[in-house]
Amino acid sequence: MTQPDITSIASCAMDLADTARRLARSHFRQVTAYDRKADDSPVTVADRAIEAALRDILRQRFPEHAILGEEEGLSGDSRNLWALDPIDGTKSFMTGFPLFGSLIAFTRDRLPTLGVIEIPATGERWSAYSGRTFFTQDGQEQQAAVSLCQTLETARVYTTSPDCFSAEDLTRYNTLSRKAAVRRYGGDCYIYGLLASGFCDLVVEASLQPYDYLALVPVIQNAGGIITDWQGQALGLHSTGKVVAAATPALHERALAILNA
Repeated sequence: MTQPDITSIASCAMDLADTARRLARSHFRQVTAYDRKADDSPVTVADRAIEAALRDILRQRFPEHAILGEEEGLSGDSRNLWALDPIDGTKSFMTGFPLFGSLIAFTRDRLPTLGVIEIPATGERWSAYSGRTFFTQDGQEQQAAVSLCQTLETARVYTTSPDCFSAEDLTRYNTLSRKAAVRRYGGDCYIYGLLASGFCDLVVEASLQPYDYLALVPVIQNAGGIITDWQGQALGLHSTGKVVAAATPALHERALAILNA
């Protein structure tokens, strides 16, 4: 079977992101009710509606591809797999905080080859494929590039929430982040876009799922950064969910040394 080229994949990914933006905006600050999933995390009608719409598009465009989504799990078995997080940051979304996102990844033979971070409320988007990451807002597109930060002492460090760490891992994170110039909380996938555009230098997180991090890999790498697990291994479908993203190899190496001390 002929494999679709990256142009076709990218075109579909942009349509998926446009759909996620439209639906998320229609529900944002209109939806406050939520349910609890088996892992006690919240889910709203918007999460489910967006994923269902994205799956419909993919079934029409690429019916032979597999899909992994946060709300509906894995469907299909193919070397071509899409990973979808309809609302990355449901807690932000349901409390009216605008920095939630939608994540779209395409992987071939388990390797992330395309990633999109869509921020519906602000109209910002990072899209990565064919070796480059682009930032788009208000119809204006520019190539994204990470900072040149080499040292932890001058770094701006982000994580979404201390609640995402175990007690031991939070201690490790605090040891690292307290050495930095700036440390901030919040942002979900938005903070990886900030890293790709040079506005922060290091992101450290835990407890992520494949649909949370697969889209981030091309976005960070194509912008010149590094993203791995806490052991320095490449991220894949079966990674532990502990993520370190850094602007430079020196900063990444320092972060790993402290996290594994």
